[in-house]
Order: sequence, then C-alpha cells, then structure tokens
Amino acid sequence: MEKFRPQRRLNVQVGPRPYYLVEDMDESALKRKLQQCSEGPFYKTEFSIGHRGAPLQFPEHTKESYEAAARMGAGILECDVTFTKDRQLVCRHSQCDLHTTTNILAIPSLAAKCTQPFQPANPTTGRPASAMCCTSDITLAEFKQLCGKMDASNPAATTVEQYLGGTANWRTDLYSDCATVLSHKESIQLFKKLGTKFTPELKAPSVPMPFQGEYTQEQYAQQMINEYKQAGVHPSDVWPQSFNLNDVLYWIQNEPRFGKQGVYLDGRYEIPGTVFDPNNPTTWEPSMEELVDSGVKIIAPPIYVLVTLDAQGKIVPSAYAKAARAAGLDIIAWSFERSGPLKTGGGFYYQSVSPVIDNDGDMYVVLDVLARHVGIIGMFSDWPGTVTYYANCMGL
Repeated sequence: MEKFRPQRRLNVQVGPRPYYLVEDMDESALKRKLQQCSEGPFYKTEFSIGHRGAPLQFPEHTKESYEAAARMGAGILECDVTFTKDRQLVCRHSQCDLHTTTNILAIPSLAAKCTQPFQPANPTTGRPASAMCCTSDITLAEFKQLCGKMDASNPAATTVEQYLGGTANWRTDLYSDCATVLSHKESIQLFKKLGTKFTPELKAPSVPMPFQGEYTQEQYAQQMINEYKQAGVHPSDVWPQSFNLNDVLYWIQNEPRFGKQGVYLDGRYEIPGTVFDPNNPTTWEPSMEELVDSGVKIIAPPIYVLVTLDAQGKIVPSAYAKAARAAGLDIIAWSFERSGPLKTGGGFYYQSVSPVIDNDGDMYVVLDVLARHVGIIGMFSDWPGTVTYYANCMGL
C-alpha cells in the first residue's frame, strides 16, 4: 500500500465556479450576501462533503478526485465501499461499474474476467452496446492495475474504445488520463493525510450473499468498520452510511461508537411497487419516530425529498423535512452539483421544485433553504467548492 506523508494544512481554494453561480442568481438579498463573501477567507468545513470526491470534473473515487475535493474545503470525504473477488474492500460507487468508471475493458486479460464481456451496438436491431465488469470479478491486485475514468459509456459504440467514451458535455475528460483507484484502506490513509473526516458507504452487493458461500452481509459490514479501528481512526470522525437500514442497525447494535453516527441513506422513493410521497407521512415506513426508536440519529435523502413549493411558488421545507427534525433526526442531503445545467428544471435532484428552477444560480437558493430552513448538517457535492463557499459565507 502506498505510504502517505503526515497531513499538512491545505490552503482552501474554491475556484471560479461559486462566483459564476452567484452572479447567475436572480437579484435578491441572498445574492447580495453571497457577493459580499467573494474575498473569503475560505476554510475547510464539515458542512461540505465530497460526494465520491469531486466527480463533476475528476474521475470519482480516485486519489486525484479526493485531493481536489479536499483542496476545495470539503471537511468530509466519501468512499463508497464494495469488495473484490478476494474480499478486499475498495472504493467504487457500485460493485458492477468498472466497465464505465475504469479502463478494464481496454485490458484484455482483465476484460476476459468480466461478468459480461463487451458487446458492440447493433444498429440493425437497435441493441445498445453493453458490458458488466464487477469488483467481485477480480482480485485487489488486479483492481489496482486499473485507471479511473469519468463514469460514462457510449451506447452506440461498436468498439471498446468508443464505449469508454460518452462523458457528458458538461463534465470533462481533462483529468481522466489514468486516475488512481484506491482500496478502502488506502482511502483512509489518504483522508488522514488530507486532514478530512470519513463517510464510507457500504454498497449493496451485486452478487448473492453470502459471497463464496461464507462471506455474509454482517461480516462485510463489520470489515468496513474494522479497517477504521485498525487505522486508529476515532469513531467520532466517521459517519458510516448505507441504504440498507439493517446495516445501520447492525452498527448501532454491534459497533455503537461508530453506529452513533450511522447514516440511513433513504432510498425508499425508488422501491418497486411502493408509493413514497415526501409530503404524505402515511407513505413513510418505518416512520421517523420508529427510526429514532431503533437508534438511528441521522437520515439522508436526496435534495428533492426535503423541499417543496408553497402556494405562492416559494421553496420551503417538505413535510418529510419537518417531521425528521421534529423527531430529533439530523439530516444530510445529496447531491449538489450532480444535475448539470439547471435551465430545464434541474432533473432528478430538483424535481419537487422544478417549476421555479431555470438557471444554475438557483441551486444556491435551494441550498439556502436546506441550510437555514430545513437545518441540514451537511451537503454532499460533486464540486465541493460551491458548498464550501456558501458554508463559509454563512458561518457553517
């Protein structure tokens, strides 16, 4: 494993984007307030969380992406955790995303191990190009041979080289030459060097559990925590996350010092066959009170779940947000700077307020409601400098 030098204090640099967004805002008291903060000083803040690093421009879950996020003032960095064939933990958003986030298909010896090798598009039948390569297909040593790239693919590709393209035009491949992929242990050492805290997410396995007949979900959840203990990381510096409530409850019951800051990532909005309405408490199961009774202290839904529009078209906290706070839950939101240009309403993350979203500057209006009215304690961002700027300006 690479040896990282001891941490040194980083000079936080938010870059030009926050200024662009502020100038793009409609005239308001909030815009004037943010303009007054233009000269800083800027500093690291735990309100600003690097979502997979800084993947708006750097390949996610790579050394380069994490370093960029820390330089932009992210006080907490995220390693999404999954496992390899030899049960080693690595940083990947999904167990089976190597075909879109790395160059694995361009390495014949490793591409041959993929769950589904590359299949070119067939223009005659309309079949898109496809592949499926999983961390569980290869060992940690093989994983470390990969180069990280921007998460993208070209469905019209007839060659591997074409398939490895497809990056959205509002992102960039400028830093995708060969970004450094990391094991979970390496991410811990890097974050210590950068002086940030940790929010690992235990990803749902894409293979049947117990893996290889004996590696259980509980062992997987425990292994992630063990790597922080082995590295001497204090539990108060770690916010372990999962969309699987049972993982969070496992940590609460078996590793209470870490479980105290366990984050329940609320993905109930996408459960097939269910109705989830952020403004209808009867559609939330379990309820906020039941979550609290089970020991959960922090909940983290997507941005749109926390905000809605009132009768006058003003962005306000949703019933979900109010109920979570009333029950005593802390709230973290995701993910800022992930939607691309907002001129058409902001897509998934802003769907509950899309009628009043028509320019990129509007994202600061949403963030202001989340921070001052919903009361979130942190915001995941694909470009942490934008959140750092707001948080520093508002003293968060």
